[in-house]
Amino acid sequence: MLARPVEERHAAVLAFLADGEAWSSSALALALGRSQRHVQRALESLAATGKVQAFGRGPARRWTTPPVPGFTTALLLPAPLPGG
Repeated sequence: MLARPVEERHAAVLAFLADGEAWSSSALALALGRSQRHVQRALESLAATGKVQAFGRGPARRWTTPPVPGFTTALLLPAPLPGG
C-alpha cells in the first residue's frame, strides 16, 4: 500500500500504522524509540480525530488506521502458494 505523505505532529505513529497491521502501543514505542506513555498520548490524540482506532482492552489493545470506505483490502492479499 502506498502511504500518502503526512505532515502532522504524530506522523511517525501514522506511518507505522499505514501498513494496515494492528500494533500495540508498546510495540510502537519500541519501534519509534519513544516511551510507551508518549505513544499512548499520540494514539489517544489521533483516535479523538478519527485517524486511528483501537480494539481490545488492556494489554490486548491494538491500534490500526480505519479502513478506507469502499476499498476492500483483502483483494490486495496474495493468493496462497500451492501446497502451502
